[in-house]
Amino acid sequence: MLDASVLVSVARNDKAATSFAEYAKRSGVALHTTAPVVSQVWRNPRQVLLARFLKGLNVHDYYAASMRPVGELMASTGTSDVVDAHLVITAHWLGLDVLTGDPKDISTLAGALTDSAPAVRSWP
Repeated sequence: MLDASVLVSVARNDKAATSFAEYAKRSGVALHTTAPVVSQVWRNPRQVLLARFLKGLNVHDYYAASMRPVGELMASTGTSDVVDAHLVITAHWLGLDVLTGDPKDISTLAGALTDSAPAVRSWP
């Protein structure tokens, strides 16, 4: 599960992002993110690299079923970032790790989950 920092790196054509995208494509690894994360990063239709990368992602919507778990997670951790909390809840439900440039905040959220919390991996 990719957070905004990974997508920003893709949009900026960072070398690490290019290598990561190529590796994922070659190895057939399914990449995921959430619609709110895409909203954080998307600024205009000229983001060609990001648009191309998004075509290969599984983008998970913010469904009504996630509203309460996301709010409860933020309450239990004293955090207020809905996008991060939704990312962690979605990764938890799907059994995925989280790749993030903000491991401290994501780890706080993931650590509050009582069963099978997602592993948090630092980017880059």
